[in-house]
Amino acid sequence: MAYNGYAIDADHYLDADEITKKLDALIRQPIYTIRKKDLEEYEQNYFYAKCLKSKEMIEKAKNVIPGGVQHNLAFNYPFPIVVTKASGCKLTDIDGNEYYDLLQAGGPTVLASNPPAVREQVIDLLNTCGPSTGLFHEFEYKLAKKISDCVPSVEMFRMLGSGSEACMCAARIARLKTGHKNILKMGGAYHGWSDQMAYGIRIPGTRGLQSRGVPNFVFKHTDEFFPNDIEDLERKLKLHQLDGGTAAVFIEPVGPESGTRPVSREFIRESERLAHKYGALLVFDEVVTGFRIGIHGAQGFFGVDPDLTIFGKVIAGGYPGAGGVGGHRDCMAYLGAGLDSSGKKVHKALCGGTMAATPISCCAGYYTICEIERTNACEKAGRMGDRLTKGLQESIRRYNLPFVAFNQGSICHLDNAGTMHFHIDWNKLWQVPSILKQTSARQKEMEHMGAAYMAEGIVTLAGSRLYTSAAYDEKSIDDVISRFDRVLSKCGKLGE
Repeated sequence: MAYNGYAIDADHYLDADEITKKLDALIRQPIYTIRKKDLEEYEQNYFYAKCLKSKEMIEKAKNVIPGGVQHNLAFNYPFPIVVTKASGCKLTDIDGNEYYDLLQAGGPTVLASNPPAVREQVIDLLNTCGPSTGLFHEFEYKLAKKISDCVPSVEMFRMLGSGSEACMCAARIARLKTGHKNILKMGGAYHGWSDQMAYGIRIPGTRGLQSRGVPNFVFKHTDEFFPNDIEDLERKLKLHQLDGGTAAVFIEPVGPESGTRPVSREFIRESERLAHKYGALLVFDEVVTGFRIGIHGAQGFFGVDPDLTIFGKVIAGGYPGAGGVGGHRDCMAYLGAGLDSSGKKVHKALCGGTMAATPISCCAGYYTICEIERTNACEKAGRMGDRLTKGLQESIRRYNLPFVAFNQGSICHLDNAGTMHFHIDWNKLWQVPSILKQTSARQKEMEHMGAAYMAEGIVTLAGSRLYTSAAYDEKSIDDVISRFDRVLSKCGKLGE
């Protein structure tokens, strides 16, 4: 085994083409899901019997919060669960029900839920300084220096309020640095919800179809390329030489949506070469993979040197103020007044954030990264991800299901419907209504599977994405596998 401190065994990195073939086969199959009678039993015997306080609170919340919750991750079938306690690998809801946490705040946390080593430092800060002053605090330097020490491409770092803000900022840096106009992103990838980046999200080829409220003219200089298709990337780079050039190529390094559609090592390395060949910056969105794949990021594992890197929740340890952008000194010069490394005067990119880099966020982030490094958390979580995936694959074989389970270290996938594996081909527009209908139906069954998992005491992301943390051990993972197994034993073809 060649983990070498990373979450992924370098000798056994997944075969992206093989996984893609399995996912291709999955979406050609009828939908397989939790049987209707078993879903109804979970609803009546669990949600409507053991989660009544959650249901009552969500009903009240709907009167003052649109949809009843504040975050998209909290929408769950048949209603959201209200969590009141987080510790280690467990969550507890308002009714006292306990769950294994495989949501991990959407992926960027790797240590555990509410780790004491970080919490105690935050409490000490609150007792002395408070959460925010509007002025510089020593932890701003400590965090920036720690990230720079860990991630070789990050010579300088700027803290922001979220990953969305960091992606906005990176696009502005890239345009100023290169003098080019266009942003090219991987189809299906999510780089925040700012207007120009909300393009081609979730499913490759969607362009602006899923960006309601954003006028199409905003996307004039945003385009997407097909994941893991190096020829398509080069075609788009060549094309945009004719309309202002490409300022940046944005990539999620394990594939769009945390590797839901995985990419190969060769694709990532070739993307770096092509971006630079056409005068673009390579931007790695490591909101999920940063300090999860390894202390040096996914870029360390793949052996690439991105110009800019996006970070998310992990750099604030799960506390508020959770985003930032780092990169080469000559790129980051565009966030400060004055000269670049060659002595050339540069224009400062528009970038703000009153609550960015607060003492509480920088303190939490600094100690989180220190603890990840000290405990070798990335590798521990990755080994547990391997164990979980192997167990899921055994259950899939046992019940002869077409489901696909795979992982990139501690980022695990259990796909029952292939909802996000579809794509839209604009040369075949007659297929779009059918694709939208199919993805809608399959999304519904993902939600039903997620409900079944939750009733068995497992919190997932959308019923298909699972993140392990360093708080798991073999005993807890085996318990998780047995709970998944109970659900998979109750699955069959939809309607049967």
